[in-house]
Amino acid sequence: MTALLDAVATAGERLIAASDGRIAFDPRRALSRADDLDLAPPGEWSPNRHCRLIPCQDEWIAVSLARDADRDLVPAWTGSGFDEAPWDAIAASARARPATAMVADGVALHLPVARIGEASPFKAPDLYEGARDNGRVLDLSALWAGPYCGALLAEAGHEVVKVESTARPDPTPVHTPRLDRRLNGRKRRRNILFEPGALMAMVAKARVLITSGRPHALARLGLGEAEVFAANPDLLWIAITAHGWRGDAAMRVGFGDDCAAAGGLVAWNGDRPNFMGDALADPLTGIVAATLALEALAAGQCGVIDIALARTAAHFARIVA
Repeated sequence: MTALLDAVATAGERLIAASDGRIAFDPRRALSRADDLDLAPPGEWSPNRHCRLIPCQDEWIAVSLARDADRDLVPAWTGSGFDEAPWDAIAASARARPATAMVADGVALHLPVARIGEASPFKAPDLYEGARDNGRVLDLSALWAGPYCGALLAEAGHEVVKVESTARPDPTPVHTPRLDRRLNGRKRRRNILFEPGALMAMVAKARVLITSGRPHALARLGLGEAEVFAANPDLLWIAITAHGWRGDAAMRVGFGDDCAAAGGLVAWNGDRPNFMGDALADPLTGIVAATLALEALAAGQCGVIDIALARTAAHFARIVA
């Protein structure tokens, strides 16, 4: 963990420079939400006990079961009975199968599952010259990574508006209220019904858009990439996903713990992997996304910053290896 904290401190120096010194950055605090949660030490289970590292025939996988809907899909994934404990069913199925097959079948069911170390580091965004004004930041994201990016932009002096769905509000204020104050306390908050016309009207006036949804879900809300840039060609879109914005990766779901494992950001105890911390891919992605956004704004750049949790974790895993 010391090597990771050193890497985060170095990333923080770049973030501070991009903000012209406005951001106060503490690497250890940046990675923590322990003020809100009673977390266990990391091991083969994540500190929040929602994710587990499981051996297959040949490799290890990471599986998150934070949602009832995911637990309900375990019988379809493993062929187990409906009365069998989900984790027992997954462990038994994994022992008899190679990791690639186990993950492929889980991904087909939209489960948050990944092979340890499967992801490659992110690439520099391909942006283009556009507006020089800084303008408003519209934050449509939820949970940790996207809102943290928005929080850092707010701390750097940008006006950030967090827009939440009245039908599916961000659960962070309920489950981790101290973290919510840290992530969203500097933002102006609006609660609206997510409808295509209303969202596009706001996006068309923004300089920066932060999202944490998959592209097909955003397209159903009227925010397809082509439509968005036709309405606002000078937009900088911070597209935070689990595994990537385009291609097959865009359909995958994931959370901070399984995506950290997908990036290889684990500690090995002999031949057994352990988590290194709590949902690490989330805050690391928030830091990198905010840095890239601030640098793009300073350069007057527009376009999509494709920043995935798993690829960010892979970037840091390579540094601390």
